[in-house]
This record gives sequence, structure tokens and C-alpha cells, in this order.
Amino acid sequence: ITPGFIDVHTHDDRLLLSNSEVTPKLSQGVTTVVVGNCGVSLSPWLSDRAPPPPLDLVFPDGKNGAHFSTFESYSTELARRPAAINALPLIGHSTLRCGAMDRLDRPATQAEIEQMRTLLRESLAAGAGGFSTGLFYPPNKAAPAAEVEALARELPAFQGVYATHMRNEGDQLFESLDETFDTARRAGCPVVVSHHKCQSKAVWGRSAESLARIEAAAAEQPVGFDVYPYVAGSTVLLEEMIEPSRRIIVSWSAAVPDAGGRDLADIATEWSCSLAQAMARLQPGGGIYFCMEEEDVERILAHPMGMIGSDGIPHDKHPHPRLWGTFPRVLGHYSRDRQLFPLEEAVRKMTGLSAQTFGLTDRGVLEAEAFADLVVFDRSRISDSATFEQPTLPAAGIVCVIVNGAIAWQGGAGTGSRTGRLLKNPRSTEND
Repeated sequence: ITPGFIDVHTHDDRLLLSNSEVTPKLSQGVTTVVVGNCGVSLSPWLSDRAPPPPLDLVFPDGKNGAHFSTFESYSTELARRPAAINALPLIGHSTLRCGAMDRLDRPATQAEIEQMRTLLRESLAAGAGGFSTGLFYPPNKAAPAAEVEALARELPAFQGVYATHMRNEGDQLFESLDETFDTARRAGCPVVVSHHKCQSKAVWGRSAESLARIEAAAAEQPVGFDVYPYVAGSTVLLEEMIEPSRRIIVSWSAAVPDAGGRDLADIATEWSCSLAQAMARLQPGGGIYFCMEEEDVERILAHPMGMIGSDGIPHDKHPHPRLWGTFPRVLGHYSRDRQLFPLEEAVRKMTGLSAQTFGLTDRGVLEAEAFADLVVFDRSRISDSATFEQPTLPAAGIVCVIVNGAIAWQGGAGTGSRTGRLLKNPRSTEND
């Protein structure tokens, strides 16, 4: 019996409403998700445009799903239609930029920054847990550090967290880490490096150096990071991801729906074209990118500062298996089988450490008076069943999941319980 698992890096913003059981997460013992990561959140959406990639991670229906003009309207809907698990939403920088700016390929003006600051401040006052960026992605890429800092300065008043998909996780990894720490230090807020990895040949094998850089920063300011237990990542189809990847699986394609689950190389061969040309013809779409080394993944996973975050993308036709398998994979494959760290350490990385980092009081612990978010699992059987070929298989060994005192998962199925709550920052004016 352990505290319920906390998935600190998700894109379940829409799934909480479209599949209130949140089956991919509940089935693996997750009782709380942090949503609104990578600069992408469902609210506050104030644009008439179609949500550009990667905002389609949470807007699978395009403009039809974009109707939460304020964070308060999103939180009200979650309260009206509760999910089976808890959620702490962040506010995405790309979402704010879409609402404040006519073009996204430039820095914001001072007036636009002030508009975004107001939207962020209102969202934090209504309970949002923090602010996220996706500086790697086109809608966010043109934002200089000064723009990010100006927005992050709204966080300290609400004890909010800044989570970032950094500008570069490959050949500019170390420069991006320095930018991240400098921005958070100037803004006076805690920062979480999202899905820390060494992505591309230029930095394969250099995780010891990147972790040392993170440790040095953490000695001076509040810093954390999360990690998922796979050598492949997943996001929208991006040409710049071709070079660092050994293999690319198409996770979905609007232009060629049957391409989901197929290797990009096979499609390019079939079409007698380059990988880049094939990718262009498949757009818009998503991909699974094999771009990391196992040695780095294990070193980052084992680091005591590392929280577990799945980064699963729930609306992909052929998703990355991390959506269904992250937490049992850490417990089964890496802790029990590989003996990378003891079971107790694995549990800490997905419960207590996560709750402490995101200010989730009385969660992530087994204590009297704490919220009864619990998981019962068979430590000899727990394992991830989802694979890259069959990515939606539920995990083995999860016996029972309890959310806020109610049994939500038992006997391999959901019970229909919907006791999940919207979690809020400690200084929200909307706190219960």
C-alpha cells in the first residue's frame, strides 16, 4: 500500500472531461495529474485561430474544443463534471500568446506581455498551480527569456511553479539549462525542468554533466525535474526531430489516418521520398522519436531529484506506451528487475517528492488526516503491459486505487467513482 501516484507531467487537460475515468492513468495507480504542461493549456483560450501545433495535444477537435476563455470557466466545468482523479492545472505560455498576439513568430510587445500577465494573474487567483513554457515549439520559440521572466514574476505571490519544456534538449542542452535557472532566479519562483533528457548524439552520454548542472543550481534556488522511463519521446511531427532520431513511429496523421502506428521510414520508402517529405505529407500529425540512450535514461531516473512524469499524449491514435505504462515500468522494470533503486525510493519519486515540489499539501504521504489517495499493488507482479506495438494495454499488478477515500479502480476495472478534485495553489483566492 502506497500513496497514490502523482503524474507531474501530463497533457490530460481535455481527457479529464472527455473520459472522466481517465483510464490510462487510473489503471496504473495515478490519483493526481498535473496538466497544462509544455506551454499548452485548455484555458484561457481567447483566440479565433485554429490552435496551432503543439496545442492540438489538448485541442484534438481544433477550434470546436476551444471554449474555455478563462481558467475559472475550465475549473468550474471540472467541478461540475468531476473526474475519477485529481488535477492541478498549469497555464501555458503558448495558450497565452495565442490570445494576446496576432503573430507568434516574434517576441511579444510590452502591451502584449501586460495582457498575458493579467490573464496569468487572474488564472492564478482562481487557483491555477503555475505557469509552463514550451520554448522548443513554434508558438513559443520566438519568446525571449525576458518575456518568460516577466510572466513568471506573477508566480511568487501565489506560490506557483514554473515548469518548462526547455528551448533545446540536444546540442544546446546546457545553454538551455542555464537560461532556465537564470529566468527562474530572476523571477523568484521555483522551476521544474520538464522531461529531462539528453536528446541527440551531441549530448548522448552527458547526463552526468547535465545532472551536475541541475544539482549546482538546486544548491542556490528551488529546482526540480521530471523524467519518463523510455528511450523514445513523443510530440507533434517536427522536421527538426528527424536528425536526432534513430527511428520515428507515426502516432497520428490527419492527412493519412492509416499511418498511425507505422514507421516513418517505411512510409517514405513506399512513397519514394525523403523522411522530411513524408513527414510534410502527413501533417498535421504526431510522432514517437527514438532519440535517447538507455544509459542516460537510467542515470536520470535514478537521480534523487527526479520526479516521475509520463508526458503521455491521450488523444493520439497510436500513443506512446508511456501513457499507460510509466509508473508500473518504474516500479517493475527499473526498481524490481533492474534494481536501479529500492522500491521505497521509486515510490518517493512518484508521490512525496512530487507533492512537495508542487505544493500539494496532505497528498503523496500515508499519514493520519492526509487525503486518502492510495494504491494497492502486487510488488512481484507489477509491470507495464503497454508496448510500442500495443501501446494501450493496461498495467499488470494494480490491485486497487483509492481517490479521496473512494475506491476508483478494483479488479482490473473502474468502479464509476468520480471523487477527483481540482487542486489549487496555496494562495488562491478561490480556495475552498
